Amino acid sequence: MTNSKLSNNVTPPILFRLAKLLGVKVKNGRVDIPALYGKGYCAGCVFNENIRILILNYGLNEEITMDNPEVNTPGKTILFKFQHIQSDLFVQQSPSVLIATSRFNTDEVISIREDTSSINIEVGSSYLEELFALSQKSPVLQSLSQNTQPLLFEQMISPGIQKILDEIISETVDEHFKWVFRKIKAEELICMLLMKLEERPEKQLYPVKGADAQTIYAIRERMLANLDEPPVLKDLATEANMSATKLRTLFRQIFGDSIFDHYQKSRMKEAARLLREGQLSVSEVGYQLGFSNLSHFSRVFEAHMGMKPKKFSVKK
Repeated sequence: MTNSKLSNNVTPPILFRLAKLLGVKVKNGRVDIPALYGKGYCAGCVFNENIRILILNYGLNEEITMDNPEVNTPGKTILFKFQHIQSDLFVQQSPSVLIATSRFNTDEVISIREDTSSINIEVGSSYLEELFALSQKSPVLQSLSQNTQPLLFEQMISPGIQKILDEIISETVDEHFKWVFRKIKAEELICMLLMKLEERPEKQLYPVKGADAQTIYAIRERMLANLDEPPVLKDLATEANMSATKLRTLFRQIFGDSIFDHYQKSRMKEAARLLREGQLSVSEVGYQLGFSNLSHFSRVFEAHMGMKPKKFSVKK
């Protein structure tokens, strides 16, 4: 897209607000973070009334806040937020994508975090329905098409999706084609994610209030910070101030896994990381993650990673 065509009416308003705050200009749909404030950049484009993209890849010296210029924008949209997608500027975290109905995208004040590596894609619900006939698909996709209640889903990013994200961020595409290229890739990403969400088994979807979502994420963080302790549903429910049924239902709806399955997958991922580092033996990794029986650890690891931990540690 040429400079003349990438004008104010196709650059997301949030970029102009950010540029003014930092004392810089928006150039070709991009704001480069001044060294005074940190490093990195923000870039974005409103392709049309149906789809827009915002690329955030920066590290700030301190967190800042600003008003959301589009808090009262009408229309139903679905937000796809791909987070922790690059590791060149930031501490590596597990990449994932949040999928939220428009009820989750109405903050009056936006917090600009110190370290961010994400791509936000907003798509109109009616546009998704037009492309994919979601109302004829699974209950999860039907709920996205209707967009009548606050819903939140999280999906881990596969290598195939990561490859497309890398292509979107790549600086190798000629400036004249960059934004058209990114639009095509954005739609490819959405298609792949809808195919993954179609596999989710939920028959009934429950509204996810903001406070409940925060509680569910806090419970998950506590669980992942103590991978040597298998979760006890009754104790987690007490901590969350929820019934066990509500906690179990909302957790599975958001993450697509039961609490214990999510815990076990995370525990095996941590085991794989420790084995790759090579600082600990297989038995030391097993004991550190709460396994008293190393044969059991070996079986669980093989079920998740496709090979026994001893072979995995040698292969690294």
